[in-house]
Amino acid sequence: MRLAVSIPVLPAALTRTRDTPAQTHLTAPQRRANVAGAFVADARLVAGKRVLLVDDVTTTGATMLACAEALNTAGATSVAAVTVARAI
Repeated sequence: MRLAVSIPVLPAALTRTRDTPAQTHLTAPQRRANVAGAFVADARLVAGKRVLLVDDVTTTGATMLACAEALNTAGATSVAAVTVARAI
């Protein structure tokens, strides 16, 4: 049995608004501050929608949190996140 799911991919729905320094040597609170306000979501694409964020690697979740906040601000009804790998 094969399960097929059709989920639109909308890369333009979320945009980084400013460059941020690499987070490799930052603590969790520093990472959150580093990416705070660094993303904006396009309300025309996400308002009233359930959004799934996909990331390759998550360390503290700071970037996912900043992205989710931008999506919520733009009117997404819910934001879920999935990551391929978790750094420890």
